[in-house]
Amino acid sequence: MPQPGEMAPDFTLTAHDGSQVTLSDLRGKKVILYFYPKADTPGCTRQACAVRDIYSQVDTGDAVVLGISPDTPEALVRFRNKYDLPFTLLSDPDHQVAEAYGAWGEKKRNGERYEGMIRSHFAIDEQGRLMEQERQVKPETTADLVLRTIKL
Repeated sequence: MPQPGEMAPDFTLTAHDGSQVTLSDLRGKKVILYFYPKADTPGCTRQACAVRDIYSQVDTGDAVVLGISPDTPEALVRFRNKYDLPFTLLSDPDHQVAEAYGAWGEKKRNGERYEGMIRSHFAIDEQGRLMEQERQVKPETTADLVLRTIKL
């Protein structure tokens, strides 16, 4: 699990449009990664729409927002289109990237324990170093991180 000041774990994942996105290719820009459990569920929709609603403040060319879930690229396309999401969604079906960031682990619902995506977000600077991280966040707080990151 990376700590602030350390290099963010590099990865290549498939985007909603079928393209490959590699974190290290985004050097020179701030990157906000947010991990969410499942596209088109209530909490994940609130999270994505909160980022969408402030995205005009982000879309200056200096920052990139990447949403990551275990969903298939096809599910991500439907989610993105349904809610008019302007940022890139990435598929992490084997949750290797989520594990590298500490965003995959034990969860508890209705008294039952299981492994799953932990709603988390990470801010990465232009050199690829982790600036900020939060785990077990409320859906709406990802938008706050995005706005804080672009102002740094």
